[in-house]
This record gives sequence, structure tokens and C-alpha cells, in this order.
Amino acid sequence: MLENPKRYTITAALPYTNGPIHIGHLAGVYVPSDIYSRYLRLQGRDVLFVCGSDEHGVAISMKAKKEGITPQEVIDKYDGIIRKSFVDFGISFDNYSRTSAKIHHETASEFFKTLYDKGDFIEEVTEQLYDAKADQFLADRFVTGTCPKCGNEEAYGDQCEKCGSTLNATDLINPKSTITGETPVLKSTKHWFLPLDRYDAFLKEWILVGHKNDWKPNVYGQVKSWIDGGLEPRAVTRDLDWGIDVPVAGAEGKKLYVWFDAPIGYISSSKEWAAREGKNWEPYWKDQDTKLVHFIGKDNIVFHCIIFPAMLKAEGSYILPDNVPANEFLNLEGNKLSTSKNWAVWLHEYLEEFPNQQDVLRYALTSNAPETKDNDFTWKDFQARNNNELVAIFGNFINRVVVLTNKYYNGIVPQPNELSEVDEQTLAELKAYPAIISSSIERYRFREALGEMMNVARLGNKYLADEEPWKVIKDNPERVQTQMYVALQIAAALSTLCEPFLPFTAKKLARILKIEQALNWNTIAEHSDLLVVGHQIGEAELLFAKIEDEAIQKQIDKLEATKTANKAEIASSLAITEPQKEAIQFEDFAKMDLRVGTILEAEKMPKANKLLILKVDTGIDVRTIVSGIAESFAPEDIIGKKVTVLVNLAPRNLRGVESQGMILMTNNAEGKLVFVNPDAEGVGNGETIN
Repeated sequence: MLENPKRYTITAALPYTNGPIHIGHLAGVYVPSDIYSRYLRLQGRDVLFVCGSDEHGVAISMKAKKEGITPQEVIDKYDGIIRKSFVDFGISFDNYSRTSAKIHHETASEFFKTLYDKGDFIEEVTEQLYDAKADQFLADRFVTGTCPKCGNEEAYGDQCEKCGSTLNATDLINPKSTITGETPVLKSTKHWFLPLDRYDAFLKEWILVGHKNDWKPNVYGQVKSWIDGGLEPRAVTRDLDWGIDVPVAGAEGKKLYVWFDAPIGYISSSKEWAAREGKNWEPYWKDQDTKLVHFIGKDNIVFHCIIFPAMLKAEGSYILPDNVPANEFLNLEGNKLSTSKNWAVWLHEYLEEFPNQQDVLRYALTSNAPETKDNDFTWKDFQARNNNELVAIFGNFINRVVVLTNKYYNGIVPQPNELSEVDEQTLAELKAYPAIISSSIERYRFREALGEMMNVARLGNKYLADEEPWKVIKDNPERVQTQMYVALQIAAALSTLCEPFLPFTAKKLARILKIEQALNWNTIAEHSDLLVVGHQIGEAELLFAKIEDEAIQKQIDKLEATKTANKAEIASSLAITEPQKEAIQFEDFAKMDLRVGTILEAEKMPKANKLLILKVDTGIDVRTIVSGIAESFAPEDIIGKKVTVLVNLAPRNLRGVESQGMILMTNNAEGKLVFVNPDAEGVGNGETIN
């Protein structure tokens, strides 16, 4: 661990541009990295915080094929959505780039060429899966099959999402092309490999010895199991039509593997920032006094702890990451987040549906962050965090302080009188909090740090509750001056201490308290006069709004609708269409008399769960029809419904009721009955079906 670095380079995992950002991405990567960056800036540190859109690779091609558009259209669409979402959510990147940018293509090509010229790659002709019908080699994600380790029949060519095993496409049992559905064949092709096994000794020394005590157990454990399992050469090129051209002779039609080019995106984003700001990017990546920290999700641990460091080591001029504080996964309402199944809370939708409530989501995600184990996001918990903590603790304290200061002193910070022991203790405790919060943040314990920040608000609430200035004012107004002075110092401290976690709240609070220059983090630890005597504060306004049950129910209903749609899709895909029945002649069909009718009455058949007794106006007459639809419809819901009736079906006695005809029905994707009926108005009863 690097102590007292000159500068910090902080990277956040490049979001993949085949879809928008959801809360899993935020909780795993973007909120913790933003907290860390904001905290360091408040300390006056030299910070470069970079990210960008990851825009190459097979998933982009797959998305483009599916939607009938070009890969460029895919990346432009989602880069736009992602970029705007980050801005609106307040993620404070110094630079947000994209891997389709010219500077990235140049940087990645140069990186490859350097390793190639040094002889660091292995060149091999191997047999890869080839789809003869599509006339192309199949990248890993274009192949599905049975996982050789757990038997999952829907494993991808690079990974089994059920057991988490990393795979090669050629490992799959019964492989199938996702493009055509054909069984692929093996065909020879030339590729370049990074020999990870050459770096085995270096990685063991650097990670297993050097970072045994400062990397998170979940990160260290995963890396150790990989190294212990034996490292193998890994392909850095692919037969693809989308990505960065391999910059050597004899590599026509081949692209850099996305895993190779994507992390280099951090470097090209840094170069882009430096060119814009008139700075030198190199110290941020090559100076030994720089602390490099990668924020990623657990699915990227191996890439950032083994593969990318091996690449940097091979290149020879770059520093290695000081820490890779990866989080585990966040689930949603008890189920794994899934982009493909739309089981997610999308950031751009949240920002539309909860305007000006960015900090509420930041708070909920941080207080429930999956730092060492998978955690679950629920809308009820989100609501409780807001109402019971942000509103009831933080907001309540600030509101009381500001209202009372305006009521007693016209909003002017009063002159304190002699400090009591309680006052001294409270101010001493306040001065201790910056160091306490710092200790948690610097160990990447952001949940813990957030809890300590909230304890400052709790300190303020307790102080006011114990001191009761609203009672003391009657008999001892001099004492109240001191009480309100102390409470105002806590409020002022919160305007800075909350900034890494709740930046919009910090801005709002600074405006209420009329703090024009943000307080330095360390000033809070050293001074008790954060708001000086005579300082004018503003009027009270609520920091946080209560979130009502209706808003939460709307989100729960939205997820339930998604769940229903997914079930229907599965049912539809599994449904077996009945084969065509034996051919009939027109004369056979003509014997059936099909008429439009209207249901006039409906009631349940006694002691029969499935049957309804219907009175139907057929245009010929009003007749009784017994129909087995009670499990799909309530009687009162179908009165007045237009239906199609087979009127010349021979009468049949059902549980003592004579049924004179049959109503035509079918099943929907959920297995529920639906009426076969005319979909236009103005069709009269008795009209024939021809």
C-alpha cells in the first residue's frame, strides 16, 4: 500500500454500451469510486478520475444484428444514454471517453505493437469454432452449449453464468451458433496470445505476498484461486468484424480482443483529459508516487488483478494498481439483476421518475453496498432509508437548526457564551469525525463511512434533544446563544462531510447556510468556528422529501409487470403448437353455425370451480351456455362482453343445466383463457362468422 502518494489515478470500470446503466453497476462501481474521488478532492489531493464507454466486442455485434442496425448506431445510442445518466446523477469523472475514439484506437494499437515488437506474444494457429452457414468464426458469445463443469445447457463460450466458470468456446458440449442455430465446425485460424504463465512468479510475489493484508478478502481469494489453478496463455486477438484492427502484417480481418483493448481505455481517457487540460498524462500512469486504484465489479476481478497488470508489466513503463476494491453483486427484490430480462432499476428511468432525488439512491445503495457479499435492493428498504434516516435524522436536524436560528436571531450566527462541559464534549466529538470517516474511506469501507457521517447528524439531534433550546429560551436566552452556536457548527461540518456521499445535498445545505467556499475536510478537525459569529444563514427548506407508498408501489408494480412478461416469454418459447388436424372439406366447415353474441348474465355453477352459467343473446334467441372459464374470469367482469358462439352444437346436460352451444376461447402466453371475438365496434348480435 502506497502511503502519502503525490497523486491518485482512479478508474471506474468502462460500462459496456449494449444497454443503459442500472443500480447494480452503480452499487458495484460508480458510487464507491465517486465517493472516494470526491473525498480525496476535499482533502486537496491531486486526483484524476477516469472512465469511458466500452464499445467493442461481440455483444455489440449481437445487439446490432438483433435490432437490424449497425454496431456504430448501437454504441452511439447507449453512449449517449450512459453519458447523460452519469452527468445527471452527479458522478464526478474528470474525463469520460469512449473506446471508439481515435485516441483509443491509437493507444491500444501502440500498446499491442510494443508487446509484439518485444516478442511478448505467442503466435499460434488454433482450431476455432466456425459457422459455415454464416461464413464466419464464432466469437465466444456467439456460441452456447452445455457447461462441462456443471451441466448448464445455456452456458456461453466464455463463461457459464450458472456456476461462474471461465470457459473456452471449444470446451462446450454440444455447441450451437447463436447466429444460425447450426452446429459449428472447427477451422484453423491464426491468433496472438499473452502468455500469462510467464508472469506466474511475478503475480505470486506482487499479489499473494505484497497485497495479502490490504486487498479485500473477496478479491484476494478469487485471485489466489486463479493463480493456484495455473495460468495459461490467453488470446489477445479475435476473428471479428467489429473492434480495433490488429496492427501487424498478416492479421487482416482480425481485431483486438475486447478484454485486451478495454482496460487500455483508462489510459486513452487519461490522454484525452491531459490534451484538453494542457497537462501531462504520464505521471498519472508511470510515476511511482502515483496511487492507482481500479473500481470494478466482481466479474472483472481477474482482468484487473491478473491480466491487465500482466499487460502493464510486459509493457514495462507503467505502474501497477495499488488496490482493486471490487464489490460483490447487488440483487433486486430477491432476484439476480438481468439486463436481458429487464430485471433492473435503470438509472435514466430512476432520474425521470424520482426527480431531484439522486442522493436518495446514492444513500440507499451505499448503506446497502455489496462490499463483501451479495446484497439485495428492495423498494421498501429504499423508502425506509429515505423516510426513517435521511428525512427523520439528517433533514430533521438541519431543519430544526435553521428554523430556530431564523426565529431567534433572524438567521445570524449568535455570539456564544461560556461553553458547558456538554458543549465542549460535543465540539470535541465533532472534530474527531473527519478522521473517523477518513479511516473508513481509505480502507474502502464506504458503508461504514456513510454510517459515521450519519452519526454526525445523530450527534446534532441528540445535542438539541438534550439541550432543548426551545424551552431554555424563556428563562436563559444567553444559554440558547451558545446552544445554537454549537448546533450551527455541526450543521456546517455536515455540508462538507456529506459531500462525498450526498453531493446534491451538500450543495443545497451550503446554499441554506450561505457557505460560499466549501470547507476543507481537515478544517473541520481543527476549528470550532466553521460558521463565525455574525454570519447570515438563509431560510429553511427541506433537504429531503418523504417518499409516499404510492411511488413505491408504482415501482413494485413495474417489476411485477416485468416478471409477468418474462414468464409469458418463457411460456411462449416453450409452448408446443398443436399440429394441424386432419383436413376437412368446406362442406364440413359450413355445417357449423358461428354467431356473434353478447353475454347478458353470468354466475358461478354451484359446487363447480371451473364452470360459469351464462345467458347469451345470440341474435336468434337468448340461451343458456355452460362454459369452463370460471378460473380465468369473474362473472361480473364479462357481462356485456362480445363473444363468438357455436350455436348449432347439440345441447348437453352439465350438472343439471342444459347448455345450448359453445363459446370459442383460446389461451394466451400466461396460460389464461381469452375470448375469440370481433375486435371492431358495431358488430350486431346474430352476425355470422364466415
